[in-house]
Amino acid sequence: MFGNWTEQGIKKVTDAPERIKDTRGMIEKAGGKMQLYYTAGKWDFVMIVEIPKDEDLMAILLCIGSMGNIRTTTMKAWTEDEGAKILTAPHP
Repeated sequence: MFGNWTEQGIKKVTDAPERIKDTRGMIEKAGGKMQLYYTAGKWDFVMIVEIPKDEDLMAILLCIGSMGNIRTTTMKAWTEDEGAKILTAPHP
């Protein structure tokens, strides 16, 4: 997922490391893992998240989004092996 600070989030940017720990805890509690990268350019950060259930990720994103510090854009991705299975499976 791609993310940007809101005006509120950038004003409280020094609190971000603690908020990120909280986010990681929610993801791990749901059986997932995440890696965060701070970026320069259009996006302020990129998070790679692997989580068993999309519904859990949506709930987590709604929770952290409601705090008002970030806005995210998500993108579902498949590994090369997962994609190959989808691409070569018989079409219904």
